[in-house]
Parts: sequence; C-alpha cells; structure tokens
Amino acid sequence: MHLAFPSRKSSNPPHYPIRYSRFPTLRRSRAKTIGIGILAAVVLIWVLARLVGSSDGIPPGTPPVVIVTVVDEENYPAGYIQTIKENRIEYAKKHGYATFFPTANDYDLKGAPRSWARVPAVRHAMSNSSSTYFWYLDQNSLIMNPDVDIETHIMNPKKLESMMIKGQPIVPPDSVIKTWPHLKGDQAQLVLTQDAEGLAAGSFIVRRGDWGKFFLDTWYDPLYRSYNFQKADTHALEHIVQWHPTILAKLALIPQRTIDAANKAYAPQGTGAYIEGDFVIRFAGCEQVGRDCVKEAGPFLKQWRTIFDSK
Repeated sequence: MHLAFPSRKSSNPPHYPIRYSRFPTLRRSRAKTIGIGILAAVVLIWVLARLVGSSDGIPPGTPPVVIVTVVDEENYPAGYIQTIKENRIEYAKKHGYATFFPTANDYDLKGAPRSWARVPAVRHAMSNSSSTYFWYLDQNSLIMNPDVDIETHIMNPKKLESMMIKGQPIVPPDSVIKTWPHLKGDQAQLVLTQDAEGLAAGSFIVRRGDWGKFFLDTWYDPLYRSYNFQKADTHALEHIVQWHPTILAKLALIPQRTIDAANKAYAPQGTGAYIEGDFVIRFAGCEQVGRDCVKEAGPFLKQWRTIFDSK
C-alpha cells in the first residue's frame, strides 16, 4: 500500500518525532530481506526435491527396470523354474534392476488361457513400482548376454530410433496396417518384435505412465479375453494395435534378435535365429504337443552361467 505524507507541518504535531526520509529506506530494506528469504526458500525446496526424488517423481534408489516373468510351477520341474529365476536375478543384480515372478494362478483370468497372465502381471508390477521400464520376458527364455542393458542398448531414444522398423506390416507379409513412419525414439511407449507369424508377445518393454496403463488395460479387456482368438492374447494384441491408432502411434517395432532371438531349430529359414552374443534366446512354442521346453532349453541352461561368470 502506498502511504501519503503531508507536505507541510501540522498545527497539531505528534507526541513523537517522524523522520519521513527513513521510511522509503526501511521499506526497501525490508523488501530486500523478504526477497532474499523467498529466494533462499526456493533454493532449499529445489535442493530437497533433488535429494528425495527426481523431477518425474521417481524416489531415489528405485530400480530403472522391472523384469516380469510369469512362472508355471505346477507344470514344470522345480529345478527348471529355479534356474529361470536365477537367470533373471543374476542379470538384474548386474544392472540394479528388480525382478517379479508371479504365477498364472495369482490372477483371475475368467477361464481364459494361462498365457493371458502376462498382461495383469505387468500391470500389477507397474501399479506397485515407480520404475521407468517394465520388461516382460516369457518363462521359456534365457538372458544370454548380461552386458546388454535396457536403458542404453534399447530404450535410449537415439539408439531406439536407429533400430525401429518403420512402415512394417503389423501382421506380415501384407497387413495394410503398418508401423508409424514418423515415430521418434523419445515418443515410443511400447517396444516389441515380430517373428515369422506376427507380433511376438513373449518379450516386450512398456514404459511406466498413463499410456502404459491404458495399453495394458485395453489389452486385458474382458471382451478380448472371452473372444476365441486362435492365439489368445497374442492375436488380441495384434487386433488392438491395428484397430487403435492411439496404441499404434506409440509402438516401436525392433529387429527380433534384439530382445527375442529364436531357437534356431524352430526358426523358419533361420529368421531371427539366436547367434552367440545375442541378448536373449526364447523357445517360442515349446509348450506345444510334440515339443519339450526343458529339453530345448537344455543346452543353454548351463551355458548362460558360464557366460555370466566370464563377464
């Protein structure tokens, strides 16, 4: 508030002397003090914010990645399941990641095939963690190169953009719906690969956030679970990607061997087949009649330990 001062002496002088010339100086001094105090408070708040969490609200010490694997303890040998868990745990320790091993029985699938459990499992992990990335990796897979990390080798925007397959039919070879041609690396929210038959849902990475939750909730919609898709959740995924532009617009498709190399014996014409040094090998389809997941994984169950120990 501005104070008006008299221009002449009053006929009734006050009982105490008034030094008009000091008032502006005092106001300026007080304003300066208040300003310095406000600035100090802002700096303190900023410092505290840096100490207790990052700018995106991630608490300090939060693992950047959670590896999610749904395990089937009912139908597979205990030793095999333990080895699969150890494979993820040892890799996670190297990079400061977290692991999550639910079972299909942890989720009410309403009679849908057990493969659907991957979707609520990732959603479950996302609801209970502030991590940035959630990597779903099927049980019948092994991490073979512990030096590859998710943030640098895959999700780094420049690296991701250099790998993205743009203008690719979602369902090869001739789907009219194709991956987004103008997607940038920092815009991608979902990363996955293709095999010879279509989208490969056995290894995918989704970023934490509202879009990631929307994607998982859409995929797990009761209508899709009750529909008799030939390949259950995999065909449901292909459906929503092709019919929901909001999902297609954030999908980054990368080469199969990046996160989902196939067992050579079952890779058509060697497409996407595992080569020594690849990040992951997945024994896709090994649960089918006439195949044996444990037997197919056998040569690699000890090999991954040898590789890890040598790094």
